[in-house]
Amino acid sequence: MLNSLFFILVFPGFLFVSFFGLVAEYVDRKIYARLQNRVGPPWFQTFADFIKLLGKEDIVPCEANARMFGLAPIFALSAVVTVFLYIPIWRYDAAFSFNGDIIMALYLLTIPTLAFFIGGWYSTSLFARLGSVRCVTQLFAYEVPLFMSILSAALLANSWSLRDIANFYSLRPAYCLFNLLGFAVSMVALLGKLEKAPFDIPEAETEIVAGAFTEYSGRLLALLRLAIDIEMVVGAALFVAVFFPFALALGAALGFIVFIIEVLAVVALLSLMRTVVARLRIDQMIDFCWKYLVPLALLQLLINLILKGVLV
Repeated sequence: MLNSLFFILVFPGFLFVSFFGLVAEYVDRKIYARLQNRVGPPWFQTFADFIKLLGKEDIVPCEANARMFGLAPIFALSAVVTVFLYIPIWRYDAAFSFNGDIIMALYLLTIPTLAFFIGGWYSTSLFARLGSVRCVTQLFAYEVPLFMSILSAALLANSWSLRDIANFYSLRPAYCLFNLLGFAVSMVALLGKLEKAPFDIPEAETEIVAGAFTEYSGRLLALLRLAIDIEMVVGAALFVAVFFPFALALGAALGFIVFIIEVLAVVALLSLMRTVVARLRIDQMIDFCWKYLVPLALLQLLINLILKGVLV
């Protein structure tokens, strides 16, 4: 019981992943700024912003459903923290692992988007409702190629367990080359899940203020921003564990350090991708996902099916 509480609350649970999420936000903002010839924030800015929001008042619109408005950030944060407990980060066994945990991880990663929709919809603001509808609309566009790409790698490893998948590819690094297409599709889909350019349509500040988060302030806004930061870390960590789990074969200490570096490298790649593209319209985003990402994900699935037949 004490070990489980330590895993959930301290490492690799809430405290560690929250700290890592704020560090990842700093890396993302710093790289994004430097690529635009700006200085960017100091190293403590993300922590200062989070602490400042915690000290501000929570303002709930008078016409909002206060219960749903307040619970949405908690559900989003709880879901992304839980996912991290299933990802192997310093050894092949995660804090909590079982056969089929990759399905659980992908399922839990859909909850933040639904929570953003609920929070925005029940705030009753016009801007928030428009943003929340865009959140759900995007969900049905990027989620299919994301699932197909990750599960294609699991198919080749012949397991639905993140532990077994990481073990399979770390012992056979050459096989990771067959999943590069799936990794590329997953990276683009992750931009949509994180609502970063060119898929930052749900919170387009020039159109709908802050989208689903328009009416949020204080501690609730701090929890929402923290959930997004952790979601970025969790998505990057999931990709590393599935597509490039080489660090896990290096031992606990060195493997953990290399794993963290790999996760930050994925975050840096996300920053680069969102720097070089401009925002799309919602219809353009849906067309792009279904016309290009889904066929590429299907191609990756076909390649892995053929490889699995040949290997067997």
